[in-house]
Amino acid sequence: MFTGLIEEIGVIREVRREVGLRLAVEARLVLEDLKPGDSIAVSGPCLTVEEVDENLFTVSLLPETAELTTLGAARPGRPVNLERPLSVGDRLGGHFVAGHVDGVAEVVSVESRGETRLVQLLCPAGLERYLVDQGSVALDGVSLTVRNPAGRRFAVSLVPATLEATTLSGLRAGDRVNMEADLLAKHLEKLTGGGKGGGDETLMEWLAEGQVQR
Repeated sequence: MFTGLIEEIGVIREVRREVGLRLAVEARLVLEDLKPGDSIAVSGPCLTVEEVDENLFTVSLLPETAELTTLGAARPGRPVNLERPLSVGDRLGGHFVAGHVDGVAEVVSVESRGETRLVQLLCPAGLERYLVDQGSVALDGVSLTVRNPAGRRFAVSLVPATLEATTLSGLRAGDRVNMEADLLAKHLEKLTGGGKGGGDETLMEWLAEGQVQR
């Protein structure tokens, strides 16, 4: 389990395309207590550490993970957001992030507003039902607040601290980012029947029809 608060920006130094994908990532801070078998979030996906040396760690991606996320197109020199799992007793400053990417969102526009930036995005079809104004979303592993969702379109604001500590400072129109919808929203949908057994209705529409006991 993660919080979406990025610890440092690492750099992919080697990419091996075998059955799936193997990445060697250069880092500093996360290597302090990282060991083989540990989990680590790399720009969103939760991956298992295979090897650790003085300034690198390696992880492998299954073909399904490589296909579903932007890491499938990774190249040496690409910066990536890194976060180690939440420890029991840690402060939860972001939101619950599982590291299970739901799809890839596309950046529509980036607008500078003083020291902040407003980023408009288009989410993958089917994930819009989890977008609630002032709700949570993880983009490339970063915990952010949803603004003004309308269909598949939504926005997020990047404050100076986020711009400084994550790779999102480099976002441009047309870029693609890993998106994980709010974990609690997904569980709530499942527990309440998934919107009439898997239809297109959102939970709020189902509530409006009076089919969930308040």
